[in-house]
Amino acid sequence: MAQTLLKVTGLKVAYGGIQAVKGVDFEVREGELVSLIGSNGAGKTTTMKAITGTLPLAGGDIEYLGKSIRGKGAWDLVKQGLAMVPEGRGVFTRMTITENLQMGAHIRNDKPEIAADMDKVFGIFPRLKERAGQLAGTLSGGEQQMLAMGRALMSRPKVLLLDEPSMGLSPIMVDKIFEVVREVYAQGVTVLLVEQNASRALDIADRGYVMESGLITMSGPAKEMLSDPKVRAAYLGE
Repeated sequence: MAQTLLKVTGLKVAYGGIQAVKGVDFEVREGELVSLIGSNGAGKTTTMKAITGTLPLAGGDIEYLGKSIRGKGAWDLVKQGLAMVPEGRGVFTRMTITENLQMGAHIRNDKPEIAADMDKVFGIFPRLKERAGQLAGTLSGGEQQMLAMGRALMSRPKVLLLDEPSMGLSPIMVDKIFEVVREVYAQGVTVLLVEQNASRALDIADRGYVMESGLITMSGPAKEMLSDPKVRAAYLGE
């Protein structure tokens, strides 16, 4: 069995007096694409923020490469190969596309390889190459999502965390984003995908977890979950 890269055990996260995540366990193994699905407010984004060190834990632990990363900052984690594309994208709006991608490689100093990786990102996202000198703030939502994904790839992640990448995008752009997620995964990057679009997320995943009200309520092989009547009724509108 492949090595477990990311392991979440008994994770609890609280906002003020409200417990948003109530003791969550899941893992992501090397070479997998794992989808964490659930309705809005289930605690998915809170879980991602806790993993990447932007929210403190109220309990439990997170292990990456076999070591606890509890209390580590996002900067440390990126250096260790854990990169996140946050909900809302978070691009640098007053920088160009090229400058944003360079920011993704700020932890590296191997200039020839950085240039090669930028070419690779432009190969995945030809639209970004066409607009390389354009300010990120002038891009459409879908283009900003591509840029945020490209910027994360510039850090050469072992594990890529994607938080709601299809949110607010047109159907054509949603198709493109899922195509890119599949392509990145095919290139050997391990992916944890948080997504409200359950059918699309499970369709490309190896395994899935369902999150409801701060708890994991179901897990299994993604194809089995896609055909599960309870999942279909709750998340696929059937």
